[in-house]
Amino acid sequence: MKKGWIIKKALSLLIPIFIVSVFSFSILHLIPGDPARYLLGEFATEEQLAKFRHQLGLDRPLYIQYIDWMSKVLRGDFGTSLVQGVPVSELIAGRLSYTLKLTVTAWIIAWVFGLLFGMLAAVYKHTLFDYIVMTLAVFFMSMPYFWLGILLILIFGVKLGILPISGPGDWRHLILPSLTLGLPQVAVIARLTRANMLDVLEKDYIMTARAKGLPERMVVYKHALRNALIPLVTYMFLQIPWLFGGAVVTETVFGWPGMGNLLVMAIFQRDYPVVQAIVLIIGVLTVIANFLADITYTIIDPRVRIMGGE
Repeated sequence: MKKGWIIKKALSLLIPIFIVSVFSFSILHLIPGDPARYLLGEFATEEQLAKFRHQLGLDRPLYIQYIDWMSKVLRGDFGTSLVQGVPVSELIAGRLSYTLKLTVTAWIIAWVFGLLFGMLAAVYKHTLFDYIVMTLAVFFMSMPYFWLGILLILIFGVKLGILPISGPGDWRHLILPSLTLGLPQVAVIARLTRANMLDVLEKDYIMTARAKGLPERMVVYKHALRNALIPLVTYMFLQIPWLFGGAVVTETVFGWPGMGNLLVMAIFQRDYPVVQAIVLIIGVLTVIANFLADITYTIIDPRVRIMGGE
């Protein structure tokens, strides 16, 4: 892969990141009316409003506010929480480990069980096992995160009483939130894997491998599964921001103290610096995930580079 191509792709990230930053910055200004009035309440005097606008820099031109905000963000300074009075970066750092623990566990569950069930459903296509897997896949794909979380709480927490339903703690507290976040992704990956495997299993080189007398296990694992995984690479990276987005709902349902929970609290408390920071982080993460998907796809499939005019 040429370095020039990678640099060109990296530079192309600047435009979407700029758009994401403008949107994140504009959250405070998208509110109808005066943001200072919303933050101080309807009983604030004009003198208090003017002083508050000056403290936040809201009395300056909009583009100056954006440049000042962005220059601080590039130095890791997301401002100060209007509610808690501490740097936003400290708030996010304190919650990040919980979100990472939840999303990484859900990601592992999604790929281990998604690949396994998708591959077996393709190998045993049109059997009872295939029908059960695909029916469950449709079921979990159609379930909103909050509804699935409540259902798991009712079954395993209230009825059976075998798992904790809220808050952080030992590894048992992680099971229900990670299943809520991971099961819909298991369904998506299983369906994608099954479709790709069925397509690959009908290729000429698979029939050639079977005609040579290779064991069926080697044909499936070495020749079919390896090639069926190529289209899934893009989804592997695009799934990362999706998991962070799903964590917002899941953390709220289970009282999990991660970034998603912090975002919801900040929205209700109108703590705009916190909202701006988390929206910006998720947006930039989405852009970077797309970039990594493009890079990885061209590494494992040279045809993409040829078609892209490298």
